Amino acid sequence: MQNYFTPISFKRWQTDPNGFADALGRSFRETGFAIIEDHPIPHDVINHAVAATKAFFALPEPTKVKYFDKQGGGQRGYTPFKTENAKNAEAPDLKEFWHTGRALAPDSPHRHLMKPTPSVSEIESFDPAMAAFYNALDECGRTLLRAIALHLDLSADWFDDKVQYGNSILRLLHYPPQVAPPAKGSVRAGAHEDINVITLLLGAEEAGLEVLHASGQWLAVNPPANAIVINCGDMLQRLTAGLLPSTTHRVVNPKPERAQYPRYSTPFFLHFNHDALIEALPQCVAEGGRAEPPIHANDYLLERLREIGLIKL
Repeated sequence: MQNYFTPISFKRWQTDPNGFADALGRSFRETGFAIIEDHPIPHDVINHAVAATKAFFALPEPTKVKYFDKQGGGQRGYTPFKTENAKNAEAPDLKEFWHTGRALAPDSPHRHLMKPTPSVSEIESFDPAMAAFYNALDECGRTLLRAIALHLDLSADWFDDKVQYGNSILRLLHYPPQVAPPAKGSVRAGAHEDINVITLLLGAEEAGLEVLHASGQWLAVNPPANAIVINCGDMLQRLTAGLLPSTTHRVVNPKPERAQYPRYSTPFFLHFNHDALIEALPQCVAEGGRAEPPIHANDYLLERLREIGLIKL
């Protein structure tokens, strides 16, 4: 079987940025996904965040629910098990999660659109661990956007002023152990596409992530340890007129021998600034892409959050 997910070393960005950009772009065009090895996120930052993640989800349910902002669609804080569903899916996903958002200055003009992340008083290490992890992922994501810009024949800094105060979110995911066999037809996370520009995913070493290839085949994504899985979101697909596709993906239930183990992952959803206009790039249309009507990033985000059930009509 063809290997669609050959890891790309981040070290190449330092020595051969155009070569790195070409490899990343080709992987995106084929599958919408890429695997990055030798990434720049410090191991101690990751380890502290993972430890704090496990400590949070081990808290009693009534304690965790204190941090659930149902009215805000769970965009900050905790969202309980079986709350979210994939677009058009009847069954809820078998997961619970936490959202950390961008820290803004008290006088920031963007506070009306981005709530502060609640502070977790029960775990002393939680807030600083998540702040460090968020910032490291944000910086890495902006670097990857520079590579994407080069692939699209744009200046390397083209994305810089379009994402610096974007409503990017760090999601801590917990798929609990399955003590009883899951219901027929259920999955841990239903088939879906991501809303944002790009997603950076750590913690995908535990099997289950699958990507729907253009051929109709579901491809398992099994990255090596300490690698990041990157994928295109709907906003990047719209910007590139579909040339960099936002590919459908899911997390399937584990094999029986792994069902007793929890699954943790920590996707970082990098977003445009709320007032950024998502409009198809002319060079992508000229290459054969299909342009959709321009839309501002925040309007598009709200539209999609309603579709997946996190914001009610």
